[in-house]
Amino acid sequence: MRKELQLSLSVTLLFACGFLYQFTLKSSFLFCLPSFKSQQGLEALLSHRRGIVFLETSERMEPTHLVSCAVESAAKIYPERPVVFFMKGLTDSTPMPSNSTYPAFSFLSAIDNVFLFPLDMKRLFEDTPLFSWYNQINTSIERNWLHISSDASRLAVIWKYGGIYMDTDVISIRPIPEENFLAAQGSRYSSNGVFGFLPQHPFLWKCMENFVEHYNSDIWGNQGPDLMTRMLRVWCKLEDFQELSDLRCLNISFLHPQRFYPISYPEWRRYYEVWDTDPSFNDSYALHLWNYMNQEGRAVVRGSNTLVENLYRKHCPGTYRDLIQGPEGSVTGELGPGNK
Repeated sequence: MRKELQLSLSVTLLFACGFLYQFTLKSSFLFCLPSFKSQQGLEALLSHRRGIVFLETSERMEPTHLVSCAVESAAKIYPERPVVFFMKGLTDSTPMPSNSTYPAFSFLSAIDNVFLFPLDMKRLFEDTPLFSWYNQINTSIERNWLHISSDASRLAVIWKYGGIYMDTDVISIRPIPEENFLAAQGSRYSSNGVFGFLPQHPFLWKCMENFVEHYNSDIWGNQGPDLMTRMLRVWCKLEDFQELSDLRCLNISFLHPQRFYPISYPEWRRYYEVWDTDPSFNDSYALHLWNYMNQEGRAVVRGSNTLVENLYRKHCPGTYRDLIQGPEGSVTGELGPGNK
């Protein structure tokens, strides 16, 4: 009897410890613990499991519905992994916003495997080639600073912790089976909107060095997709894709454009059109919606039966239920640095 009681108490204690660990990680942001505890919580979270990372480099506190959909869909596809959303507008003393004022923020905060952390670039860039560059640059006069700082931050965070980075206009539809990969936007051209690596991968270190050595904020994409492409060309000999096969070079996979870009950027409006039959996207892992191209502010409208509405209904049902309105109250997404 005593042994049975001891066993029962041991099992109960084990479950309690597991719950307390998860609760501590979640509460490290929700209750705004001191900075060093938040950082420790982040490192503990990302060091144990390969995370999915999103960034917001503006001061915006309320995510757009597209950002909410991107984060929710990743949490749904990767239920056993932490989905970490770094937000520059957050600090360790930020009070919890109300549900009515920030409904998307509150919705994402409540998802079990979604964790929101402050984005402290100075701390993030420590011990990387980006640190001295960041300390010297005058951000107030830089062109496209929100996008450039996002390009830099994604390199540093994946180099430090490993995992998968995604832009906030990427809707996940099935798990990515690769560990070290880049996503082709076109033949012999890489994007930087989705990529994944194990921690301290030398390719990302070389990318950060090249970022600093060839820094030019006047050239759009120079620190982003152009950087990834020129470094990949140094790393391996690029060839054209054959049918739907991915390319492999050393220990990096260069994934076919169909994996993330089945609808190319000149055709981005097709996401907002009604299709006779919605495509299956059977060859894709996620869909990049090219929100940066949406300068005309096309909206996701409840009941429109557009492709994007159906994607929301299937892959981010909570966002669709709580944030998407009908024709008279349509919600449009503001452009952000992670929406390229």
